[in-house]
Amino acid sequence: MNKQEVYAFLDEKHIGHEITEHAAVYNMEELARVQLPYSDRDAKNLFVRDDKRRNYYLITVRGDKRVNLKDFRRRQGTKPLTFASPEELQEILGLVPGAVTPFGLLNDPQCRVHFYIDRDFWQGSGLIGVHPNDNTATVWLKARDLTALLQEHGTAVDIVELD
Repeated sequence: MNKQEVYAFLDEKHIGHEITEHAAVYNMEELARVQLPYSDRDAKNLFVRDDKRRNYYLITVRGDKRVNLKDFRRRQGTKPLTFASPEELQEILGLVPGAVTPFGLLNDPQCRVHFYIDRDFWQGSGLIGVHPNDNTATVWLKARDLTALLQEHGTAVDIVELD
C-alpha cells in the first residue's frame, strides 16, 4: 500500500483520521522540527529481528521514549534482538528506512511481524500519529482503531508497557 492507498483504506473502513502533510522526515529529530497538531502523540517505530532472522517485531512507542532492546527481550521472552536491515524492511514490509510505520504491516501478507505497541497511546485522547507508508505525512487516528485494523489483517498485536 502506498500513501494514497492507506488513505483510501481508512476511508473504506470508516476509520476516523486526520492527515498532516509535511516535508519528508527520516528520524525523530527531523520530525521535531515539523509543526504537528498533536506532537505529543507521534510514534517512533523500531523494526527489529532476532539473531536467527526467524522472528521479526515492530515496536511502536511515543516519540519521546527510548526502547531498551535488552529489557524488551527479557520482558517479552525473545531471543537477542537487533535492527533489521533495510533489505529486510523492504522485503517484508515494503518500506524504506525513515518510513517505518504500523501501516507497513498491511504489506505483510504472511503476517511474519509481531506488533508491540506501547500502552501509553491509550492514555488521554487515545490518538497515535504514524506515517502512511510514506514519510511525507502523518496520519492521526485512535490507537484502538489502528490495532483493530492490524488484528483484522491477521497481525499478532500486543499492547505492552514500555519504559
